[in-house]
Amino acid sequence: MNIKITYKWLLEYLNTDADPYEMQKYLSLSGPGVERVDKVGDDYVFDIEVTTNRIDMASVFGIAQEAQAILPQFDKQAKLTANPLGDMSFADVKNPDAPLPFECVWEQEGLASRTSFIVLDEVAFGPSPKQMQDYLTKSDVRPLNNLVDVTNYIMIALGQPAHVFDYDKIAGHKLTLRLSRKGESITTLDGKTVKLPGGDMVMEDGDHRLVDLCGIMGGLDTAVDQNTKRVVLFTQTYNKKRVRNTSMKTGARSTAATYFEKGLDEERTEPALVYGVKLLKEIANARIASPIIDHYPHPKKAAPVSVSQEFITSRIGVDIPTELSVQILTNLGFDVVERKHILKVTPSAQRKYDIAIPEDLVEEIARIYGYHNLPNQLPPAVHVEQPRATHDLITHTSRIKHYLSHLGLHEQMNYSMISHEMITGLGLDPANHLKLANSTSSQWQYMRTSLIPSLIQNMRDNYGKKDRLEFFELSKVYYPQPSDLPKEVWKLTLATNTSFEDLKGIIEALLGHLMTPTPTVEVGNIDFFAQQAQVDFKLGDIIAGSMGRLTTALQHALDLKQQIFLASFDVQTLIDNTGAVRPYRPINPYATIKRDLTLEAQTRPYQQIVQVVREATPLLQSVAYLGSYEGKISLRLYFSSHTKNITEQEVGEELEKIKTALKQTSN
Repeated sequence: MNIKITYKWLLEYLNTDADPYEMQKYLSLSGPGVERVDKVGDDYVFDIEVTTNRIDMASVFGIAQEAQAILPQFDKQAKLTANPLGDMSFADVKNPDAPLPFECVWEQEGLASRTSFIVLDEVAFGPSPKQMQDYLTKSDVRPLNNLVDVTNYIMIALGQPAHVFDYDKIAGHKLTLRLSRKGESITTLDGKTVKLPGGDMVMEDGDHRLVDLCGIMGGLDTAVDQNTKRVVLFTQTYNKKRVRNTSMKTGARSTAATYFEKGLDEERTEPALVYGVKLLKEIANARIASPIIDHYPHPKKAAPVSVSQEFITSRIGVDIPTELSVQILTNLGFDVVERKHILKVTPSAQRKYDIAIPEDLVEEIARIYGYHNLPNQLPPAVHVEQPRATHDLITHTSRIKHYLSHLGLHEQMNYSMISHEMITGLGLDPANHLKLANSTSSQWQYMRTSLIPSLIQNMRDNYGKKDRLEFFELSKVYYPQPSDLPKEVWKLTLATNTSFEDLKGIIEALLGHLMTPTPTVEVGNIDFFAQQAQVDFKLGDIIAGSMGRLTTALQHALDLKQQIFLASFDVQTLIDNTGAVRPYRPINPYATIKRDLTLEAQTRPYQQIVQVVREATPLLQSVAYLGSYEGKISLRLYFSSHTKNITEQEVGEELEKIKTALKQTSN
């Protein structure tokens, strides 16, 4: 998260000779990242990034504490002039002689680790002081009135959200903290009605009206206005998981929620409440009208952590003097007792959840000392031998991808999840797919068992952008297994809008590049394809993959404008049958003569035709498919001898042998 604070506001807690730009440079080297410094009028505004685990820094005083520890490392003076978290306590608030009635009920524990209330009377509603408005405006908070501005001021100054209720609008002067029931709703301060999913932390008044969506935003029904005379000031620490869950489910967000969902320490509510009382007395003439109600059922104090200087040095790799370690930790607000180079460190209350083991202390010392001051010694390079199967997978998948890309196909990278519509659109059963329990969108509900649905969607999305669409994807599919994780299988799938012959040629070229055994092509039976155009490619006795044309019925059902030709292969089968070295073939020194041959309509497979042609003559070196028209097939035949130059007459004789063989085998 990012916070904005001003340089002048920071100087109210910190005495330093560092200018704003030095502050930016040095803090960013050893602590919070100061992303920008903007001069606004006679002040400077810092835009500071605070990491999630350091919510204690997300305030003016939190940055002042960091500056006190960091700036001296760069020969800059830095000393806290005030410590509001340590200087203010409930003892500073005197009980009134005639308290107003007020009650708070906690229906169950575990919702708020600490809640603190106080009632204030005779408040004067109006604008807040100019200086307060200026600080809030430069921190991107819109000033509203002195009562609300005090709560926002406390949040930015001390990092503790606060809230004010109009005391007279709380029915029965009673608040109950409980979990919401499904379907309940609340209108928040921004005028939006939030429907609650259930299990959300809320406060209701004596008439059972919801008046606070806890940790996120107060309710409009108890908002302060120009008629407000009495208020309830409230500081608290909530269950961070419940705040986050409600905020994500309802879409209700606020700066306060950003603080609460990261986990605030309970000790901060006390000084924040006292500071709020002090400010309201000063700028709203408020009078204390009740004792403080403080519900803190399970106080937790910071536990001491011991670490030796030898341990610190061994972890950082630099011999840091013990005195410097003590100084750094003390400046961070920790209590340090040193005896014989053993440091017993008690973290500040604000860091009790963050500092738990010796390594945490080492990290604090190292970052304040400056990572940039540590020697740049890279570890020696180490080669980690991969398992053979992993090595083969990486090598061959890369090889397949590069070759298909060089053939002109475009690689697609789709999500591993598909929608219910993509499954049922191809006539598949969603029950055979693994359904996600926490899907973020209806588009990504099921783990795919085939890459084909995604590639069909890619084809549809690219219609009209190019006439020729040729895609491939090499990725995993996921087959459900009872009481176990899904079985992950690598698949290669291709899709084109060109022709059956074009796709078959791509596949044969790929298999040739992989140096697999010559595949056997057989009529297949695949659910996705039309009966007249579907084949299986067999390597030995194993079906390596299949290809075909999407059925006309599915084409119309999916609203596809063109025919789609598809192929899918098991990657591991391709790897297992890939040749290591291409067999050596000496260059033929004699001339090659080519002849074209057109055959009448054939009922037998193309593979059988080529086999007959090859067996008819020993001079035939290769056969190429040229095309087909009205059932006729055109072939290009290449003739040559390895012992002499053959003549045109000899080629003619061999061609007649081929024609004769084709006629005989067709009968």
